[in-house]
Amino acid sequence: MEPILLYGFPSGSSMGLVASLEWMGLPHRLCRVDMLGAMREPAYRRINPRVETPAFITDRGEVLTETMAIAAWLAARDAGRRVSFDPLSSEADRMRQLIAFVNTGFTGAFSPLWAALEMEAPDPALQAALRTWGRASVIERHDRLEEMIGDGRFLVADRPTLADGVLIGVARWLDYHEVADATRWPKLAALRRRIEAEPAVAYATRLEAGEAVAGSGACVGHVALAEVIERFGH
Repeated sequence: MEPILLYGFPSGSSMGLVASLEWMGLPHRLCRVDMLGAMREPAYRRINPRVETPAFITDRGEVLTETMAIAAWLAARDAGRRVSFDPLSSEADRMRQLIAFVNTGFTGAFSPLWAALEMEAPDPALQAALRTWGRASVIERHDRLEEMIGDGRFLVADRPTLADGVLIGVARWLDYHEVADATRWPKLAALRRRIEAEPAVAYATRLEAGEAVAGSGACVGHVALAEVIERFGH
């Protein structure tokens, strides 16, 4: 069977994995998940008890969660090295380092902002404190990433890789939460423009928005969330 990527909307970090699958050309299916609705229903916990996207159904029908684990699964099967590198190379080491940084501290810095936004019972004082903390954390992590960006067109090479996919799904949160102007970090802003100009990223973004759009053909169709839960939920 083709693997299935469960990607979230609105503005899910998983958008970058949709683009990565497109770059990779691996035959797959997709499942679009409403993170503010269906993901929070009890049934979704059968796929991911942590109530998060992305989630991934492997070609063996096994459920895999966590972005870094899914990226590693893809890299191990990227025979043509379209989004990865020889696993023993220095480029692979740098790609894994950047994926780890983006998926941990960089992504985690936004957590207070999401908590303030999604708070069910409004608490203005707490929400203000969370936003102050979150903005400071996001700015600091952007400073560190700006230092890590080299002179290549993309994070690791002159072509996009899994590191760029993992980054682009999260980097746009800077604008979503109106933390600061992206031009404060010129290297990162230029990198984001290059990644966002990629046809695979435009395709993934339009899918996330609910548009019916054709890609390269690697995606062989969408699967309803209810079907994924019924077939693969524990």
